[in-house]
Amino acid sequence: MAARRLPALAQYRTDAVTRLLCAGAHLDEGFARDVDVELTEDRLHATGLSLGIDLVALARHARASVRRTDLRDRRLAQLCAVGVWAAVPAALYGLVAGLSGLALGAGALIVLTYGTAWGLVHRAESAARAAALAVEHGAERPVDLAPDVGAEAEDRLLEQKRANVVPYTASAERTNPFVGSGSKIKEMVWQPIDVSRPADDPAGGGKLVIKPFDAVDLHSFIAREMEHIAGLKGLRARNRLYVIGDHVSYVGPDLLPDRLRRPRAQIPKQLVQAGVMQPGAGMRTYLSLERAGEGGRVIVSMHLRARLQHPSLTWEVAAYGIPPLQQRFYRVHQLPVDGLERWWSLVGFATRTTASALLGAPRTLSRRASSRRTRARALEKWRREIDKRHLRFDYGAVDSLRERVADWKQLGFSERTDSQDFLQRLQQGVLIATERFLKDHNVDTSSYDQAQQVINTHTYTFQGDIHAGNFGAHGTVNQNGAAAQPSANP
Repeated sequence: MAARRLPALAQYRTDAVTRLLCAGAHLDEGFARDVDVELTEDRLHATGLSLGIDLVALARHARASVRRTDLRDRRLAQLCAVGVWAAVPAALYGLVAGLSGLALGAGALIVLTYGTAWGLVHRAESAARAAALAVEHGAERPVDLAPDVGAEAEDRLLEQKRANVVPYTASAERTNPFVGSGSKIKEMVWQPIDVSRPADDPAGGGKLVIKPFDAVDLHSFIAREMEHIAGLKGLRARNRLYVIGDHVSYVGPDLLPDRLRRPRAQIPKQLVQAGVMQPGAGMRTYLSLERAGEGGRVIVSMHLRARLQHPSLTWEVAAYGIPPLQQRFYRVHQLPVDGLERWWSLVGFATRTTASALLGAPRTLSRRASSRRTRARALEKWRREIDKRHLRFDYGAVDSLRERVADWKQLGFSERTDSQDFLQRLQQGVLIATERFLKDHNVDTSSYDQAQQVINTHTYTFQGDIHAGNFGAHGTVNQNGAAAQPSANP
């Protein structure tokens, strides 16, 4: 049958969220500094999964923003020292002492200082807006629009993109061990399936011989076939070993080669497979199925673990979701692009903020330096405790960058229905793939057919307020109260 030919509608960019965050780094100084510290600064804690984000691009733009504002504030602090702390007392003394020349000279210096500061603030804001608009509307990739942040940091962030191990903080074990996946929609263990009985020989003459298989084989089959079976193009499937943060050292040097550095994001696949066959002490492997909605605005994920213990198979299933970005990251869409409106907007911004920026620059620089020293002292203290006292440190991530900048209030109707469709397709796809796998291995699927009837009663409600443990009949999520907010960065 011939394909229908229709005009193409405009589509979201696949990297839309990355572009918004990179633009936000230029427009929000606090966000840029938080990102710069988390992604590039020396630390012990693991970085949580940031699904759907190019971390290298974001780190580059955050560093560019930090360098620009640091340069602006250093120059403002110098101006403040000369043009305010020195000139103002001189002007006052000249007025009191009747030295008009001194008063006029000091006054002129104050005016010159303010004018120079105004120019600095205007220039920095103009550069920030230009960078934000370039990354949001430009044709180039965001990663190519800012200078690199060093090979070591970027290599680590690229490794994070392909992470097959996730250390999570011990406290999350009681609430949300799947750090980086967002808010919990549902957790369950599906009905057991008897996998001990061989199927009937279709040619007659008795039973077929069951082909040996293990949980690793089942995980691999699901990962390989799910995109096609579920009809979800772009589905990402990856086995990951989830490890409680204070158990990281038990995995060995493949995960923690240096106890005084953060753990790695990739380990040999044999260790990941070991977590499928038999969970370790505070560590087990899940098959993570992740699907992003249009433009990556919403991400849904399903974490599966096959519990294969003769004579039965059960699936441990956890579904999670991440909503769109907070409203503040859409500011770039309201920026004037050119002409008189852009000029007037920049003039107004500089006029409103120059005085506070000039007078506050020394305090701002001092506060930043104090914050760096505090972080450095805390890091040194922990390293000393680990090295000298052999402290069992919690290396786990608390959450992820993508989770913290999300807001359930921004979830729209189409995103909600698309996400429910994704989850239903994933559930049905796992069931179909499981049945095919069992049939391929000559297992009688009559027990599967019975279990499927029970499993298919599970539904998923991807609605604004999702609370852990707040489930109604058949696992549907009850809707009551305000939207769940992302957790704060530790």
